[in-house]
Parts: sequence; structure tokens; C-alpha cells
Amino acid sequence: MEYQRAKAIKQSQDLTKVTYQGSSVYIQRIDEQNGTAQVYALDDPSRQQNVAIEQLQES
Repeated sequence: MEYQRAKAIKQSQDLTKVTYQGSSVYIQRIDEQNGTAQVYALDDPSRQQNVAIEQLQES
């Protein structure tokens, strides 16, 4: 995924399905300088992680 698309999804009121390594995730924060996003798995919100934005997939 590109940075601009991740940013648009984060700012949108609509629910857009995003996955990371096959798991559905919610984008909490985006770090443009580092090209990363802080996400958590929808099935386990306690499992937060920073991932490369380019590894996120829109479904």
C-alpha cells in the first residue's frame, strides 16, 4: 500500500478492510518519516505492532 492511501483510509469514516500478513488490522497511526504504521489485529486489539506501510494490503 502507498502512504497516501494508508493516510486516506485512516482519515476516512468508512470502514475499509486492511490486512497485514493475512490478518485484518486497524491502522492507529501513520509515521510518514519512517514509512511505518502502527496497527493492531482486529481479532486481538492488544497485539499492536509497527509495520512497513508497503506491507499493508487493501482488500
